[in-house]
Order: sequence, then C-alpha cells, then structure tokens
Amino acid sequence: MCQACTPTFNENQANAFAETLVGHLNSAATVLLISVGHRTGLFDTMATLPPATSMQIAEAGNLNERYVREWLGAVTTSGITLYDAITGHYSLPAEHAALLTRQAAPNNMAVAAAFIPMLSHVEDEIVTCFREGGGVPYEGYHRFHEVMAEESSQTVVLPLVDTILPLAPEIQTKLEQGARVVDFGCGKGRAITALAKAYPNSRFWGYDLCKETVAAALEESKGISNVTFEQRDVAGFDESETFDIVFTFDSVHDQADPARLLANIYRALRPDGVYLMQDIAGSSQVERNLDHPMAPFMYTVSCMHCMSVSLAQGGAGLGAMWGEELAEQMVRAAGFRHFEKKTLEHDFMNNFYIIRK
Repeated sequence: MCQACTPTFNENQANAFAETLVGHLNSAATVLLISVGHRTGLFDTMATLPPATSMQIAEAGNLNERYVREWLGAVTTSGITLYDAITGHYSLPAEHAALLTRQAAPNNMAVAAAFIPMLSHVEDEIVTCFREGGGVPYEGYHRFHEVMAEESSQTVVLPLVDTILPLAPEIQTKLEQGARVVDFGCGKGRAITALAKAYPNSRFWGYDLCKETVAAALEESKGISNVTFEQRDVAGFDESETFDIVFTFDSVHDQADPARLLANIYRALRPDGVYLMQDIAGSSQVERNLDHPMAPFMYTVSCMHCMSVSLAQGGAGLGAMWGEELAEQMVRAAGFRHFEKKTLEHDFMNNFYIIRK
C-alpha cells in the first residue's frame, strides 16, 4: 500500500478518546452508587440533615458507618455531595436533592440508575445470546419488576390523571361518564389502579403475562371494587369491541408478537374508542437518535432487556428503540386510521400516541 493511502494515526484524537473512556468508567461506577444511595435511603437521609460527619449520616440512616464513609468518598469525588475538609462534614446540595430523592418524584433520576446494576445480573446470559442467539426470559431478571414499577410510578402514575390524560380529553370524558377500560401488559397495575380510584364510574381490567406482577397488582388493589387483574397472554386476547379505552404503558415493544397484540387491540376497541400508547421517545433510525439525551441508556436497556425478553419467546425483538416511525407503521397495519403523537414538555423520554379506528 502506498504511503499516501496509509491512514494517519492521530495522537490527539486517541488521547481525547482515552479521556472519554475514563469519563465513561467513572460515570458507570457512580451510577452503581447512585443506585445504592437510593436503595439505602442515603440521599433521602442527607436531604434532611445539616452538614454532617459520616458517623452522623450513618446513624441517621441506621446504616454501617464504614460503608457510608466509602460511599461518601465516591459520590463526593463524583460531584454529587460536598465535603468540608476542616469540619469533616458532608452535605447534599438542595439542587442535587431535587433530582435524587424520593421527595423529588417524578424527577428522581436515582430510580433510573437502578436499571444498571439490575441489568448487570444477566451480563453472562446476554454474552451467550450474542454468540448463540435467543434471549433471556423475564424470570431471569433479578428485581426487574420492582425497578420497573418504581420507575413507572413516577413517570406514568403520578402525572397520569392531571398531565397525561389531558392529551386526549375524550378519554377523561369517557372515564367520568363510565367506560370499560383495559391495560395490556399492566405490570404491578399501579396505573390502572390509580385510574380506578380516580374514576369510580368506570370499570377497569389489567392483564399481564407474569404471575408475580399480577399477584402484586391484586394485593395493591384490595378494596377497590371496579378493577380486575388477570394473568393472561395478551397476544392471545380475542374479544371484539369490548372496551371504550385501551392503554399500553411501555409494553408493546417487549412483546413476542407486537403486531398481533396491536391487531387484538384494534379488534377489542369499540368503534368510537381510544387507544393511548405510551412508549419510548426515539426514532427507528440510529442517525436520528444521535442527539437524544438518553440514547446510550435506552439502547443499553433495550439490548440487555427489552429486545432480549422478546427474543427469548421466539419473538420479534423490537427493542425499546423501535422508534416512532415503526410504531406508526405497525399501528396503521393493524387497521387504525388515526395516529397522533403527543409529548410533554418536561418528559424527553416518552411519546404518547393517541390512536383511533
């Protein structure tokens, strides 16, 4: 090969990329301890304390001081907490607490951090899938339903009645008057339970494939007479013009046969009914996701979970980043004629599709 054709190694570019990689490693380590801080309640504890020593923080949180001290070293050097070397006091600025405590919901980003250690439990299985194909089934994911329920509680359940439903005012009207409503892939049922409490004139059903989540939904909805939960494969749902309103919250892309689910929803919806689908905001084309603020995170969650659980069932493996273009294409292929995308100003993670026959 001629010298002119040989690529020139750019030392400056290599050094800059090395710095980028160091940043990724530090960020990954920090995310693990953000999750620990959330699960142990350390952020919540520090938000209520004046500047304090590691012993005072540990005692306030009923935790082991040695672990708290090492955790503080990590989150202080990462810029999350502050340290006064003269007094030996640590503090969590109010501006940081506004994004890291349970009191901060729906803006508590520590909840999302929990996905990373949860997904790390299946790394060996995912590596095997890279070599042999297939996927990891739902039951292979330690704490997934717990983490997902907490995330959806703050991103869907909290804003549901006052912020999300107004995107489709006719849904509110139907609920107030009395409607038949179903949530396909309901998880622990917190969204549909919240609606059942808010709209006593309507009747609600929640269907999910996982026995564990349905059991949790039944427990949490005790005493609420207008909601029913069933363990059910929604791909096999076969009812005609049964419901006035259908919801799916972040569940279509996980399905083994999402096209069949959408066709089932079309058939189950009454002619004047409304289907509200919440799903991840993004494009079906990678190049259009380059500026997405959470694209690396969402592709990772998709690769390590959403795509994999579908492939484990011999499914389509759409993944979380299937994108709004493919979503519209599949919805229209199921028979729907009206497809409208709505977004919320404060929420860059989700799209809300208002769909009608």
